[in-house]
Amino acid sequence: MKNYKLIIIIFLFWNISFSAQVPLLDSLALASYQEYTDLNEALKDPNNVIKLTLRKKKFKEFPREIYKFKNLQYLDLSKNYIKILPDSITIFKNLQYLVISKSNVEELPKNFGDLESLKYLNLNQNDIYKLPYTFGNLKKLEYADLWSNNLDYFPESMKNLITLKSMDLRSILIPQEHQDYLQAILPKTTIYFSPACKCAW
Repeated sequence: MKNYKLIIIIFLFWNISFSAQVPLLDSLALASYQEYTDLNEALKDPNNVIKLTLRKKKFKEFPREIYKFKNLQYLDLSKNYIKILPDSITIFKNLQYLVISKSNVEELPKNFGDLESLKYLNLNQNDIYKLPYTFGNLKKLEYADLWSNNLDYFPESMKNLITLKSMDLRSILIPQEHQDYLQAILPKTTIYFSPACKCAW
């Protein structure tokens, strides 16, 4: 009888855990999914939060409450004051869209490449000076908008971004030899550059 009750408990626990998981949505389904724009409202039903847009909320660091949204697939934290993204952002294994533009971001975590489902990245108009080596591990990345940052280092691992279709590097001072290098290691990627600078890295 005890074993029977134990089986029931395990089954119920597994069923609840399974039902809380949301599969990866395609871009069309994700676009039409409910979007939460208020953190307190989202916290009322964290398992149902797939899209979270918290623009212009005056955050000075990555909000810890966001870690409660384990099914997150779309996150927009644009126009805040988040200088450093924490290593723990990579717990969002289903995150497909990450938008943190105009937020004074200076640094990406070293393990940034662990965002294994990431397809679209918008970090434009920040102060990022280099991409971590693990950036090349973003095997599903299709679009990267890095326009207007302070980048002067691109890791050799970027050659592994085999699904990358488009990358915007305009308004970044990049010598011609480095522009040529990036295009050579990403031959199938459309890369948008500003005119090459006569500067040394």
